[in-house]
Amino acid sequence: MATSAAVQSPESSHRGLVTACTVLATLMQALDTTIANVALPYMQGTFGAAPDQITWVLTSYIIAAAIMTAPVGWLSARYGRKTLFVTCLTGFTVASMLCGLANNLNQMVLFRLLQGAFGAGLVPLSQATMLDLYPLEKRGQAMALWGVGVMVGPVIGPTLGGYLTDVYDWRWVFFINLPFGILGIAGLIIFLKDRSRNATLRFDWIGFGALSLGLAALQLMLDRGELQDWFSSMEIVIEAALAVLGFYLFFVHTATTKKPFIPPRIFRDLNFSAGLLVMFSIGMVLLASSALLAPYLQTLGNYSVAQAGWLMAPRGLGTMVAMLVAGRLSSRMDPRLMMLIGFVMLAESAREMVGWTPDIDAWSLAYTTMLQGAGLGLVFTPLQVIAFGTLPADLRTDGTALFSLVRNVGSSIGVSVASFLLAQNTQIVHAQLAERVTPFNRALQTGGAYLLWNTAAHPGLDALNTEITRQASIIAYMDDFKLMLLVALPPVLLLLLMRKPRIAPASRDHVAVVD
Repeated sequence: MATSAAVQSPESSHRGLVTACTVLATLMQALDTTIANVALPYMQGTFGAAPDQITWVLTSYIIAAAIMTAPVGWLSARYGRKTLFVTCLTGFTVASMLCGLANNLNQMVLFRLLQGAFGAGLVPLSQATMLDLYPLEKRGQAMALWGVGVMVGPVIGPTLGGYLTDVYDWRWVFFINLPFGILGIAGLIIFLKDRSRNATLRFDWIGFGALSLGLAALQLMLDRGELQDWFSSMEIVIEAALAVLGFYLFFVHTATTKKPFIPPRIFRDLNFSAGLLVMFSIGMVLLASSALLAPYLQTLGNYSVAQAGWLMAPRGLGTMVAMLVAGRLSSRMDPRLMMLIGFVMLAESAREMVGWTPDIDAWSLAYTTMLQGAGLGLVFTPLQVIAFGTLPADLRTDGTALFSLVRNVGSSIGVSVASFLLAQNTQIVHAQLAERVTPFNRALQTGGAYLLWNTAAHPGLDALNTEITRQASIIAYMDDFKLMLLVALPPVLLLLLMRKPRIAPASRDHVAVVD
């Protein structure tokens, strides 16, 4: 039987205000993960950039955030959580303003690098603050509030970004962070109490360098793979080799050095280690499904950007409601059971999406996306309770940083794999359907098909090719939705490894006891 004491935090008297500031910081960072996506074509026109150049606006942010997430735990212990939190939020806000003021692509990429580097610490620091702020029996509600920013932010980001770009200008995608950033900074400075710091800590530069190499090479490979035709390109081969080398050196160094910057003992907690794998799968489903839905609705469903954004809104609503419900039930219901229900809902929504056609009615679409969002919410909130319920307090900041890192890597892999399979399967199915377009196919020689797709005339051939491409895309999307279904099922087995944390009835110090 293992125990861990949750000490009453000094800022408990201002718990509501500190909570509001941490959730606000989380929402800002999560929104900026996707809010700039819809503004890319407008930035491309402003800067006169090529399509492969403008993608560096996204790539630079992702790489910087991935690299700087890992050392958050060490930085917090060395300089103090409050100091690091205020520094990260201030840097993120200033970098956002600089992005909005950028005059050329080089400036934009540089400022996005800074924004990603400073923003990397916001999610793990806010989560660690919330975990320390609330005792175990109230932690489910706390994680529900915090999780709304993490999970709903990437979903509503494209909708908000499209609205700001249409109504004002793409620069307002970044300017919107200023008022909220100032409020968050002021609240943290006034109400958040500083923690003890260890000025004698030495930084593990070798471990950090190896991990940075692995993460940067992996992110570059995933982001540029589709553009460069994956492993037929020498660039992608080199990036893949560097990623493998970086991760290999990191794991070997971590296992052999005395004081690595990520403590190996953190992985001895079975709940936390299993939670990392579950979070990886959640990251894949969260952004990959969003990345698939938007183009599906616009290119095949013929919806406008604004209409597609509103049709995706029920997904975010389902996530938010499910999180709040899960937070209420976390102290009365086994979190593992809630996660099981969430995975079942995720699998059912993916099964429904496999049968979609572009003429699906809005109500059915809203129901399915809301079901998927609710499933994500029911998994995410109890996962935080279980994963951190048995983790020692001194490892929480490292744990939250690892959770953020794994979620981001899962999201990157999910989006890249989904995009790659969509493009590849569209080409394969197009070729298979085109094989049947011959002068001997009687279905193309009579009735409406002959009038629309007369293969003897160029307009007819063009119209027929357009329809074949459309049908191939529909089938390719179905295959991607099947992938989402397969990703949602295996993590259920990890629930068998997790143990339920509970509160000892006679304890006043909120002692977590493992069943």
